[in-house]
Amino acid sequence: GGGGGGSAGSGGSEASSSPALSFEDLQTQRVMANIRERQRTQSLNEAFTSLRKIIPTLPSDKLSKIQTLKLAARYIDFLCQVLQSDELDARGSSCNYVAHDRLSYAFSVWRMGGAWSLSTTSH
Repeated sequence: GGGGGGSAGSGGSEASSSPALSFEDLQTQRVMANIRERQRTQSLNEAFTSLRKIIPTLPSDKLSKIQTLKLAARYIDFLCQVLQSDELDARGSSCNYVAHDRLSYAFSVWRMGGAWSLSTTSH
């Protein structure tokens, strides 16, 4: 019968592999791969830092990356609800800072499961 599909590549001789790279070439490839991976990681971390600055958070928040993404998705849902409710037009449009503070507060309340009506925060 047919042979079982074991690990064919392990234990093969160097001659059977594709054109043999010198030790220096392999080292260079490894170094370059490490540099690319570091740059990817740094870029990803910078993106998360930017995202964390945008999403209103609670003082108790110590968010992992997945928690940050989930919270960002909830914030987008929340903002869609706010836009649909048209309350911003009637209220804090005179001052962007007030509107942003209200949104942050309302999102925190909404996150905790309370009512998120913006009118309750007007002074």
